Amino acid sequence: MATERCTRIYCANCIHCKLVPSPAGSGRYYLRVRCDAGKWLKKTGGEKIYKYCTVSQRSLDTCDSYEDMGDGPEFLKDLRLTLPAVDEVYDIPEPAAR
Repeated sequence: MATERCTRIYCANCIHCKLVPSPAGSGRYYLRVRCDAGKWLKKTGGEKIYKYCTVSQRSLDTCDSYEDMGDGPEFLKDLRLTLPAVDEVYDIPEPAAR
């Protein structure tokens, strides 16, 4: 079992894992993650977007588009400790006055 865990590919450590805003209404948004290489697909063929607070749990056995960011296990450990435990709503910042 320990050997299997070491061979898993964690999407959060891939260059294609991107953070994107998702509208929440009333000038607010959620943070979501998507695969820029298009590897996260729904059964219907559409793109799957995951909650930011769950990105450290997303992993695959194999991925032909995986590009390691080189941060390794320390990054994933820190990410698990610092990610919000639940989905958070953020306010869209007001444009700076000129």
